[in-house]
Amino acid sequence: MSGHSKWAQIKHKKAHTDAKRGKVFTKIVKEIATAAKLGGGDPEGNPRLRTAIDNAKEVNMPHDNIKKAIMKGTGELPGVSYEEYLYEGYGPAGVAVMVEVMTDNKNRTVPEIRHIMSKNGGSLGESGCVSWIFEKKGYILVGKKKTSEDVLMAVALDAGAEDMKNDPQEENFEIITAPEDFAAVKEAVEKAGLPVESAEITMLPKTYVVLDEKAADQMVRLIDALEDNDDVQNVYANFDIPDDVAEKINR
Repeated sequence: MSGHSKWAQIKHKKAHTDAKRGKVFTKIVKEIATAAKLGGGDPEGNPRLRTAIDNAKEVNMPHDNIKKAIMKGTGELPGVSYEEYLYEGYGPAGVAVMVEVMTDNKNRTVPEIRHIMSKNGGSLGESGCVSWIFEKKGYILVGKKKTSEDVLMAVALDAGAEDMKNDPQEENFEIITAPEDFAAVKEAVEKAGLPVESAEITMLPKTYVVLDEKAADQMVRLIDALEDNDDVQNVYANFDIPDDVAEKINR
């Protein structure tokens, strides 16, 4: 689980598993409704909504569910109003953790997040304590089997990507974009017929904390527990689990 690329792939696979339980559907419906509330119900003029709809389609959410979520966001249908919050803290071994929350009851959610953190070797911190470690970026993974580095680089950079990485140990190329260029780069890659494995606007760490087996096991448990909370939309952390350690904790 070395670096952001592998963690992104694990999250991507986990999303499909969670979708079978309906948990991801709940989180995506919240995101669609909130995006529509803030930026309007037309995905062409609302990049956040367009990304949320793409995520919904990726996990095979029925079109009717998407439509109703948009209408709840725009007020055409009655629905719960959610507020967004960002909580910061530390995980095992001092790993920086940021938790994006969308809730209709902050007084319920904060104690739950604090309890999950403390139970799994972490703690909540003050606002701003770790956010400086992360940068908001568009992040796209493209499979190496169906394209070459040169072809993908030409497409991505022409569309406005900031950078492209090729780790020989990974199965995918990594494309980094500014958040405002994410949709255009993703669309260009897809129009070129190149296989997008995962695409998201995320918080990329500037530095990583390498974990041993004990801390890695704790860290994975913490991430899983946070993501299992219905009010948690996203969890970002700057940990790096070496492949040999990942094999041990995944047995």
